[in-house]
Amino acid sequence: MEFKDLLTDYQEQPLTRQVILSLLKDYKRPNDKISELIKDGMLIGLKKGLYVPGPKSKIIRPELFLIANHLWGPSYISMETALSYWGMIPERVFETTSVTIKSAKVFKTELGKFSYKKSQLPYYAFGIKTEQLSPRQAVMIASPEKAICDKIVMTSGVNLRSSKQVMEYLTEDLRLEEEVLLKLNVDIIDSWISNAQKQSTLQMFIKTIQKL
Repeated sequence: MEFKDLLTDYQEQPLTRQVILSLLKDYKRPNDKISELIKDGMLIGLKKGLYVPGPKSKIIRPELFLIANHLWGPSYISMETALSYWGMIPERVFETTSVTIKSAKVFKTELGKFSYKKSQLPYYAFGIKTEQLSPRQAVMIASPEKAICDKIVMTSGVNLRSSKQVMEYLTEDLRLEEEVLLKLNVDIIDSWISNAQKQSTLQMFIKTIQKL
C-alpha cells in the first residue's frame, strides 16, 4: 500500500512522529523515509515531531487553527486572528496568533507564520471556546470578549486612561464597529479583571462600553 493511502485515516489531522513511524513500521530506516517523503511533497514538516500531509499526498490538511493548537500547546487562538474569525474586524489576517501558558514563540512554516503570546493562570483559562470547524476538527479559540482583552493586555504601550482613548483604540486601531461592541458581555469581562494585567485599562474599557 502506498504511503498516501495509509494517510487516508488521518485526513484533517496533524501527524505526530509516533503516527508517522507507525505507518512506516515496515521500513528499516524510517527517518530516511520521512526525509524522502518531505522532499517529495508527501509530507510537510512543521517542527521536529509534527507534520501534515503535503501537496502531493492529495490528503486534506488540517485547518491552520488546529495546527496552531498542536504546534505549541496548551494554547488557544486569540487576538486579531480570533477577532477576524468572529467577523469583528474587516481585515484579513495573515498570521495565526495564539495565547499560551508556555514561553512566547514564533514558528515560520511552509503554511505560514504562527505566533504565541505568553499568559498567566488563572487569566489564561478564562473565555476559551471549543469551535467545531469540521466533524474531525475542534479547536480552542478565544471568545470575542477574551480576544479583545488579550489584545489590550498583551500589546505593549496600550494604556487606556479615558473613554476617548478607548474608542479611538477600538474603532481606529482595531477597526471595530460600535454595533459589534454593543454585543460584548462586559459582565464576564469584569469577572476576569482581578486576575488580569492592565486592570485599570480594562476597567475603563468596560466603563466605555457600558456608556454606548
